[in-house]
Amino acid sequence: MNVLLFLANGFETMEASVFVDIMGWAGIKVTTCAMRKNITSTFGVSVNADILISDVCIDDYDALAIPGGFEEYGFYEDAFSEQAVRLIKEFNDRGKLIATICVAALALGNSGILNGKRATTYHLNNGRRQKQLAEYGAIVVNEPVVRTENIITSYCPQTGPAVAFLLLEELVGAEQMQKTKTAMGF
Repeated sequence: MNVLLFLANGFETMEASVFVDIMGWAGIKVTTCAMRKNITSTFGVSVNADILISDVCIDDYDALAIPGGFEEYGFYEDAFSEQAVRLIKEFNDRGKLIATICVAALALGNSGILNGKRATTYHLNNGRRQKQLAEYGAIVVNEPVVRTENIITSYCPQTGPAVAFLLLEELVGAEQMQKTKTAMGF
């Protein structure tokens, strides 16, 4: 199994790391992709992506994971790019799992795949980001983690482990997910 981890510039390091660690503990490979080889997280951590988004072959991956990020660090420039929209739509069109944390759900909304579907995103700051998600046609649910069909969304960084474990469960089943969760001390 292989999970593609799309890192938009300005991504939140903790939100990306939960996918890497939880999948890694379960023996699932995580491949990072980005718009450019070197990108920088919200808090200045420089990362070299494994592959460029333009080189992704959807057939090589079982799921797509996208951590959120901060607008002031350029997150939406990459997350809303034409290449990101195409990547998200291709995963969705093939019914592959897509898991997002926090404002990464806005990238899904921007792509059009959440129109008429239940989803959530960052809930604080007077629900500003949830209102934005609703503008994309999503049915916003103010819950920590929302699963609709092949899509998992969540509302803040704190939900990261829950999203990654839910994605893991979908990939390997409840029993193997629980073994991994126990081994990690959750």
